[in-house]
Amino acid sequence: MYASLVKACVPATFSGLSLFGGEITSLETTLVSNYSASVLAIFRYTAPNTQLTNATFCNVTVSYTHPGQDDEIRVEAWLPTNDWNERFQAVGGGGWVAGRFYASYVAMQGALADGYATITSDAGLGSASDASPWAQVSPGNVNLYKLQNLASVSLNDEAIIGKQLVKSYYGKGPRYSYWNGCSQGGRQGMMLAQRYPDAYDGIAAAAPAFYWTEFVPSTTWPQQVLNMLGQYPYNCETDALTDAATKACDKLDQVEDGIISRPNECLARFDPFKLVGTPINCTQTNSTVRITKAAAILVNETWHGARAVDGTKLWHGLSPGSDITGDTPTSYAPGIAATSCNGTTCVGIPNILGQWTQLFVSKNPDLDMANLTHEEWGNLFRSSGQQYRSLVGSADPDLRAFSKKGGKILSFHGVQDNIIPLGGSLQYYNEVAAISPNIHDFYRLFEVPGLGHCFGGRSQQPTGLFEQLRLWVENGKAPETSPINVTDVTGSQVLGSRVLCPYPQQQQLVKGCKDTAAAKCWTCTKRLNAKADLSRRSESMQMEGSVEL
Repeated sequence: MYASLVKACVPATFSGLSLFGGEITSLETTLVSNYSASVLAIFRYTAPNTQLTNATFCNVTVSYTHPGQDDEIRVEAWLPTNDWNERFQAVGGGGWVAGRFYASYVAMQGALADGYATITSDAGLGSASDASPWAQVSPGNVNLYKLQNLASVSLNDEAIIGKQLVKSYYGKGPRYSYWNGCSQGGRQGMMLAQRYPDAYDGIAAAAPAFYWTEFVPSTTWPQQVLNMLGQYPYNCETDALTDAATKACDKLDQVEDGIISRPNECLARFDPFKLVGTPINCTQTNSTVRITKAAAILVNETWHGARAVDGTKLWHGLSPGSDITGDTPTSYAPGIAATSCNGTTCVGIPNILGQWTQLFVSKNPDLDMANLTHEEWGNLFRSSGQQYRSLVGSADPDLRAFSKKGGKILSFHGVQDNIIPLGGSLQYYNEVAAISPNIHDFYRLFEVPGLGHCFGGRSQQPTGLFEQLRLWVENGKAPETSPINVTDVTGSQVLGSRVLCPYPQQQQLVKGCKDTAAAKCWTCTKRLNAKADLSRRSESMQMEGSVEL
């Protein structure tokens, strides 16, 4: 079989490839031999570290277009020549990238090591790392075809093309097909379940960036708050308030471990304004500074979420304990509430997701986000949904078609996600449950206390989740819990093991159990009222300490 597959790695093997509504423009094959890689779990999200050693596979790159749309999309498949497990795994993108970039290639290496045929797509966006090269066809005119490709169309194309490549190469299609992704990749997975229920049997969708038209503009809210205040506190002030909240709320789960696992209870318990004037040691100034009211307002607004001029809640906030400045040892970029200081002068740091408001909503790349009034910012927020919710929102809660065909979804979301609020995943789950009371039969969501966005923070990822998804799809064995490790602040030393619980259950220490670092001391308990717990954020603007901007 190995020798015949090596010889079959030629374009002629795939000559029958077709795509309704699309036109194949080119197909290239390359036999890759002696390919090795050390694969890190952080870009596999739901699977562990692994080693790929001396692999041989057929790299098939397909270029195609949708006639009349002036697009050129490339999908890249890796087809192992030996030890294929008769399964297919597509991997997602991140940020503004649909796929075919570093993180997706690492995920493909891991899939290949596990025996999968695997695939990725650039959605026609090429090698762009942000939206500026492709967002507009001319000044003021959005490239709706490329946005549509990113949002949904290329995802179904990829599944159709990939399964044909597998069948052409091995003489049979995959027994089971899977999706694996986080953030943008998580959104892609949820979009597939919503619009293309036949594409994949199992979907691992972590920290999904769905509710795109609300979540993405909400990431600019902390900087908008700073701009309206006209004050930019040191990151050390913001971090000190985060640390204080962690200390105040740490034991809400009966364990002191530096992790807030009950964020909504923490919102009701901790008031950042009570620490205004407190002296702290500041690394930015190498001196003692006092926490300012501006820092307390920034933290309060970031936790409670974006709001309109009249106080109406627009979107969820980040959980207390999240790294909103990007100054912790495991951070990899400035946080959404970060400032940059030169001496005593500080300025805000806009994040790249602000391109959504500039390029797509206002359609003005020169829009000065730093000088918007609260009303102007709110109008743009609403316009985002008005213009694009049906195109890229990815939050249709009707998953009945996906459920009926036997599909399964496993999702996780870090409680301390510092980019995409956990509240979005909880809201979506509850909306699906309202339509599908049997939701637990096909969709399970795991909250991960201590975890940041996709990776990082005081928790590792649930690296057993993908195998649990496979067992659920193929053997009907649904995961009741999933194992997890908690770490020190550097993320390098494991301090203990626990279990994750499918929402609306939550982690609970077994009464009387002393070894809190052992998974056996943790169990799952049902929330008293999950929907009320989620809605508490909606009432948070009336809380004591909320201020006028």
